[in-house]
Amino acid sequence: MQCLFLLGRQPALGLAELESLYGGASVTPIGAPVTAALVDIDSKRVDFDRLGGSVKFAVVLATLPGTDWRSIEQYLIKAAATVDTTTPEGKIQLGLSAYGLRISTSQLLATGLTLKKALRSVGRSVRLIPNKDIELNSASVLHNHLTGDTGCEFIIFRSGSVTIIARTLRVQDIEAYTVRDRERPKRDARIGMLPPKLAQIIINLAAGLTKPLDRAGTILDPFCGTGVVLQEALLMGYGAYGSDLEPRMIAYTDLNLEWLTANFASKPPITTEIADATSHTWGPIYSSLACETYLGRPFTSSPDAEILAQTISECNLIISKFLRNLWPQLPAGFRLCVAIPSWNSGNGEFKRLPLIDSLAELGYNRISFKHARTNDLIYHRADQIVARELLVLQKLAN
Repeated sequence: MQCLFLLGRQPALGLAELESLYGGASVTPIGAPVTAALVDIDSKRVDFDRLGGSVKFAVVLATLPGTDWRSIEQYLIKAAATVDTTTPEGKIQLGLSAYGLRISTSQLLATGLTLKKALRSVGRSVRLIPNKDIELNSASVLHNHLTGDTGCEFIIFRSGSVTIIARTLRVQDIEAYTVRDRERPKRDARIGMLPPKLAQIIINLAAGLTKPLDRAGTILDPFCGTGVVLQEALLMGYGAYGSDLEPRMIAYTDLNLEWLTANFASKPPITTEIADATSHTWGPIYSSLACETYLGRPFTSSPDAEILAQTISECNLIISKFLRNLWPQLPAGFRLCVAIPSWNSGNGEFKRLPLIDSLAELGYNRISFKHARTNDLIYHRADQIVARELLVLQKLAN
């Protein structure tokens, strides 16, 4: 079985995440530029709620030669007949999304009306979701219940000289992310707020091919801040182990995790402690390490060269000391993911920490990916100076 994943704003992060969980040989990037991936996997094995780098998840129905819209429409009419036989009684909610095809919303509407007519001819009531754009966004799919029992979104995706037809199974729940991000009891904008989606990606890059459906184990975050990584780890089924130098951050983490787990049927293991990550020895209760390290000053505008140089030097020293302190505590081959700062210089250029060129001296190998360049694993926004570069590391042998 093939599944289609539509990737987020920074596709390299989503590709690396999928490759980490399902293997590079199973993943095929598609689109020009790449905006999606095909993965050879049974859809039942995909835990979509844990993926931060994919916005839609669909099962592939067919790959059609060419991109002729009339041929595509004829296939969709046949696929609609299957929707009738596999959908419970009730009004069908029907939506269409096209990617990479030169068609208009009016063409998409005409095809939708044709499918609606075909379904009504066999006695089904249908509501067609209108397209403002040729792609329905996640909010529209959720609001119109297109992934529900009586919902159906067909995705029409051009990949080179072929067209992939897929049916959406899940989309990112934007509202759930917003609740986890903004309704936590304690937040602190001064230290930077890690988006829950990015925390998920960091955890998945750290976990690697470690049976993602068998989520036993504990995630360690040595720079836990307000506890976003630990929050997402708990929601994935892991235990949580966090430490931070600042007592206030540990207090915030404890309150946030208490809020999160208030409705858990069972109480997952949670450990927090005040500790300096450059010198502390953590207990042997963790199976993976995922964290956002010290990011330095939270610049709101481009700093002058001297201040930026001081910030880079300070961050480089702290994170290098952390990695040196951590190294003797890990078994050979241990995999981890740390988000470190880099600074947006504009024009797609970033100033990076010098330690990136000295990882072997620190005792680590940087893991490379088949489908995503390491230099592209930087989470950033155009209006922000401080970015996060994801280092996926493996401890070298003693």
